[in-house]
Amino acid sequence: MTPQRRIDVVQTLMADHGMSQRKACVASGIARSTLRYCHKQPDDSGVIQFMQTYMATNPRHGFGLLYASARHQNQPWGKTVLWRVYCQLNLNLPRRGKKRCCAHPTASGGGKAAHQGWSCDFMSDALWSGRRFRTFNVIDEFNREALRIEIDTSLPAARVIRALDELVEVRGAPLFIRLDNGPEFIAHALAEWAKTKGIALNHIQPGKPTQNAYVERFNRTYRTEVLDCYVFDSLQEVRDMTADWLHRYNHHRPHEALGSVPPVEYRVTKFPNLYF
Repeated sequence: MTPQRRIDVVQTLMADHGMSQRKACVASGIARSTLRYCHKQPDDSGVIQFMQTYMATNPRHGFGLLYASARHQNQPWGKTVLWRVYCQLNLNLPRRGKKRCCAHPTASGGGKAAHQGWSCDFMSDALWSGRRFRTFNVIDEFNREALRIEIDTSLPAARVIRALDELVEVRGAPLFIRLDNGPEFIAHALAEWAKTKGIALNHIQPGKPTQNAYVERFNRTYRTEVLDCYVFDSLQEVRDMTADWLHRYNHHRPHEALGSVPPVEYRVTKFPNLYF
């Protein structure tokens, strides 16, 4: 018999049979302290406000990222409290399928220090009107920091060179840039530009995007949290939303591969004297 059921029996004996509280408790096998106990509801207003604010800004983040962000911000609640309130607010996202290891994993050979190697790739999407646009994404392989996302309806090789040139002016030239074999990336103009800057262009094998895994993983995050999460009416709206998201991604979003710290914080921790 459950404690609540025993309490109900005690109350019935006292109300219907005029039995004293002491005798009713003895007959039901329950302590009087249990009968008199009043459950104190925890004050979850603070954690609820934190979760609602966080999820309003990051609607596609699951519990893992929310918990990592709470720890990174030194919030006072433990994992059990956060999970209880998270479930009460019905914030659970659908489960993803299990990750399957590839048959022959290969090392991507990422940069061993900040600013050694960049990864580049293109993405495409459409506005509400149906007008297509592309994005040119550049990240630092060392700390997964998103360096730039160029957005426009057309991004030819000249536009790619201009974007990379502006990055080099601010951050200096990396040792190599990893990219696929798209027409913009195999253009003669890009090869000549890289040669003048002393940058090696590491093209992956055709049909093997896993060899450019860092930027492919970044692309999925960008698509899930921005491109697939909102409907855009104009290119400027895409640029504004992307710029806001990039700041949060680099400075606030915990990255599991970096020990649940944001990319910029990870770089500053490893190389405190490196400034951009």
